Amino acid sequence: MSVAHEVQGIGITELAEQYGTPLYLYDGEEITTRFQGLRERLHPALEVFYSLKANPNISICALLHRCGARAEVSSLTELVTARRAGVAPQDIIFLGPGKSRAELAACLDEDIHAVVCESLDELALIDEVAREKSVTARVALRVNPSFSVKGSGLTMGGKPRQFGIDAEQLFAEGAELAARHPAVRLMGVQVYLGTRILGEDTVVENTRRILDLAERVSAHLGFPLETVDVGGGLGIAYFDNEKDLDVAELTARLNPVIDAFAVRHPGTRMIMELGRFLVATAGTYVTRVRYTKTSMGENFAVTDGGTNHHMAAVGIGSYVKRNFPIVALERRDEPTTETWHITGPLCTPNDVVGKKVPMPRLRAGELVGVERSGAYGPTASPVHFLSHGYPAEVLVLDGRAHLVRERDDVEAMLGRQRLYVSPGAEHHDPQH
Repeated sequence: MSVAHEVQGIGITELAEQYGTPLYLYDGEEITTRFQGLRERLHPALEVFYSLKANPNISICALLHRCGARAEVSSLTELVTARRAGVAPQDIIFLGPGKSRAELAACLDEDIHAVVCESLDELALIDEVAREKSVTARVALRVNPSFSVKGSGLTMGGKPRQFGIDAEQLFAEGAELAARHPAVRLMGVQVYLGTRILGEDTVVENTRRILDLAERVSAHLGFPLETVDVGGGLGIAYFDNEKDLDVAELTARLNPVIDAFAVRHPGTRMIMELGRFLVATAGTYVTRVRYTKTSMGENFAVTDGGTNHHMAAVGIGSYVKRNFPIVALERRDEPTTETWHITGPLCTPNDVVGKKVPMPRLRAGELVGVERSGAYGPTASPVHFLSHGYPAEVLVLDGRAHLVRERDDVEAMLGRQRLYVSPGAEHHDPQH
């Protein structure tokens, strides 16, 4: 966010008082600007599909859809979310290594653009479900290539993985693969090599190699290449010594690769999946300091929210704890005279959001913000640990704040539980 004290003219202190803390705060203008800045520079043939796993809030999805994003989903609820957010079926793909029969059936019922198949067993199940429904399933094959990405924060391909079908296995097949699955129409290839990529050259080289692999797979298996999904994995800088991707430089190098492929395959739909890149910079996790203390000479600020809402702050794919950008929201302009451990309310020593964070002297009642937190927040965290539940989520859009997820309360947490009463104890009053 450009201003730590406010979002689109609304003070964060005011928002914290209105909606309480802990709170996830999203700047809708940042999301819109982020998407449009990429879309204006990116080759028009390459479509952007928003990966709901990064932040599946329906309002975030609807905002990105309004900007022009399509949707990549990985569960039945994400599929329904995308549809209710207004995304058309032909602009949805469904991927994931462990799809259920019910999820596959929903994909066919909704008639989405493609099911991305990740194993030969899954291909057989897709064929079975499609035959039961008397339809033909459009399927893109997720390929696990023999090559791997360098410069990725988390490698997703090129090694033994639960994701995708090894390229060697597919090249050992032939046209009989399609013949064995008559209710399936093979029509595309998807490859996702890694995430949190911060090198422009890495993205370009990955894309070049993925497009080449897609051509070879489709030619070998004898199906038309109607869709190719080059993954994505564009990263953002969280930690010291990291630098954000230069979008102008990235697209200047990437667009010629896309253009050359589009000339060779004018009828092929080209997809890039983006999640973190679109939403991470728009989010701030806002907590309030409950207590301050010193322990063995070190400062601790115990806040009302921690890793139960922000597990990513423990460290993304790293054995060494590195801090997200963390600020004293109401005193950002003051000098950082001390270092503080920023912890949460959980009964575990691992509930540390930031270690030795440079801060002014903190006081109980102050607001602390973990910035760049719009992706992989509460839905990627153990929100039910100690039964604290989900935080509130607020989207600021067009200068107005909107509550886009209510905070869990006690009844929300207990409402789906059932008290087992043993026989003969029906009339026992637990208060006596």
